[in-house]
Amino acid sequence: MRDSRETFVNHAFVAGYPVKHSRSPLIHSYWLKQFGLEGSYRAYEVAPDDFPAFIASLRNGKSGFIGGNVTIPHKEMAFALSDRPDALSTELGASNTLWVEDGLVHATNTDGYGFTANLDERSMGWDRCDTAIVLGAGGASRAVIQAVRDRGVKTIHVVNRTQARAQELADRFGPAVHAQPMEALAEVMRDAGLFINTTSLGMDGSEAPDIDFAMMPPGSVVTDIVYVPLKTPILQQAEAQGHKIVDGLGMLLHQAAPGFEKWFGKRPQVDATLRQIIIDDMARHA
Repeated sequence: MRDSRETFVNHAFVAGYPVKHSRSPLIHSYWLKQFGLEGSYRAYEVAPDDFPAFIASLRNGKSGFIGGNVTIPHKEMAFALSDRPDALSTELGASNTLWVEDGLVHATNTDGYGFTANLDERSMGWDRCDTAIVLGAGGASRAVIQAVRDRGVKTIHVVNRTQARAQELADRFGPAVHAQPMEALAEVMRDAGLFINTTSLGMDGSEAPDIDFAMMPPGSVVTDIVYVPLKTPILQQAEAQGHKIVDGLGMLLHQAAPGFEKWFGKRPQVDATLRQIIIDDMARHA
């Protein structure tokens, strides 16, 4: 057991390839300073071939880290290489948060938590809807589908250009999830109270399709996991048609909190100051 009279300095990481544009160090450095804690959180670029050795050094203590985050393209490998993945990670087949206990690497996935916490903060009551649409069937959609399902949304339509990929997610996440082709989008929007873009459409100024959000019921919520730009073309369209919109930045911020608590022993809050720090950093690198 740790003696509370002693000072322990914990070090954590985010590992990806590439990782230089990660804003996670800004987030965790803000919280370390806010709590007055000694410690560090740094970005490490780890090539896929080197990732198993990186995890081995985490497990045996040679890395000097108590844990950390993993991002693209390592989430599936992080799950596979961990000793104690939790139920969330196991269903997803991917982990983004690791920590070491008793010489074992434990793993979870906080992306779904970050997604729902962002909606809870910025559009309370979003989960009272019966039907949601998830646009896209890539890796980013998995945690979103899982989280929305686990909050009790009864029907989730996964709409994707390749319906077979959407069907894979329906098979993975159970009877609440239905695979739909793009041609069915207008029809399924009629009953949907929540629309989620999990694709990269509109990211960094790229083009996005025109979507008629007027099809959705009044009071519906439209959100995007993309946060660069903060108000994506999809969100602009939805807002212009009178719907409540929620940007994706809060997902990034909220998903970081559980890991910080694991590594540094304090539960941080996502506040307006932190949000503005990230927005300012995005503006500097635009």
